[in-house]
This record gives sequence, structure tokens and C-alpha cells, in this order.
Amino acid sequence: MTPTIFYSLSGWLRLDHGSRGVEVVAGLAFPLVGSPSAQRTSTVLVYSHRPEVREAIINAVGRRPAPDVGRVKFLEAGGIAEVLAAADAGEVDLAILDGEAQPTGGMGVSRQLKNEIDDCPPIVVTVRRRDDRWLATWSQADAVLVHPLDPLTAAETVAEVLRRAQAEELEDAGDAGALERG
Repeated sequence: MTPTIFYSLSGWLRLDHGSRGVEVVAGLAFPLVGSPSAQRTSTVLVYSHRPEVREAIINAVGRRPAPDVGRVKFLEAGGIAEVLAAADAGEVDLAILDGEAQPTGGMGVSRQLKNEIDDCPPIVVTVRRRDDRWLATWSQADAVLVHPLDPLTAAETVAEVLRRAQAEELEDAGDAGALERG
């Protein structure tokens, strides 16, 4: 008899009709659309001293970068003080920083946040030239986008970074629950 496949939040399950019972075949790469993380709203901080750059980033990412990560709410920042305050207060799920911002570029801000905030949100840095992507390694950014922004690439990149962050949250919550039961 052929096994029946069921989908669940914990993974793909294969029901064998023999003596083996239920066996997990593979974990899902991302939560299902109806899952709590898909219904959640993430706050994305967008930093640039130029309003037109912030607008371009917001338009490229869109309000829902992927069905499984839920909607995003944008928080715009025109200065470094706003970025530091929001990140330090824990109000941000993801930061998108303009690498060409003045007087402090997004790469320097990224490095500062990663080194100074214990629970730093994931960071995406935007650059003007493809050759500047190597600087993102120095800035410790989680991902890089290159101007002019392609909406498909921007949404996909933001969705992937949010997925990783949400998976880490679930993992940390599971570890905390295991310690409590311990």
C-alpha cells in the first residue's frame, strides 16, 4: 500500500500503513501561509537621508514581500539618531540601510549596530555599485541590495532575511521552553 503524505507545521509527515507508523520525512523550508508567522506584521526600518531613496526601497520591497512572512510596516528614518533609538528600543524586526546615506553611511551604521546591540535586528544594506558588495561583509550586514532596486530581488531578499529571523525566534522559544521543562 502506498504511504499517504500529510503537511504540518513541524514538517512533511509520511504515514506508513505498516508497522513503522508516522515518520517525519523532511522539515518545511518555511512556515505555511496560514501559520502565525504568515499572519504577523514585521516592522522594517528604512534609513536614508534622501526621502526618494527611502521611497524607492519601500516601493521595491512592497507591503507583503512573500505570503509566508506576513505583512511589513515601514518605519522611515532620515538620521542616525532615529535608527539607533529604534534599534536600541527593540522596535525593529529588520533594518534596510542606505550605504550612501550622508553624513553617516548605512554600512558604518550596520557595523555599529551589530557590535553594540546584543539582540540586533537583521540588516540589509543597499549600495549603488555592484563592486561595493564586498563592503557589506565588513559591515556585517545580513544581505545586500544593489541600486537600481529590482522589486523581485528586493522582496525575495527581505523575505529570506525575515524567514531566517523568524526561524531563529522559534528556535529560541523552543530552547527556552525546553529549559523550563528541563
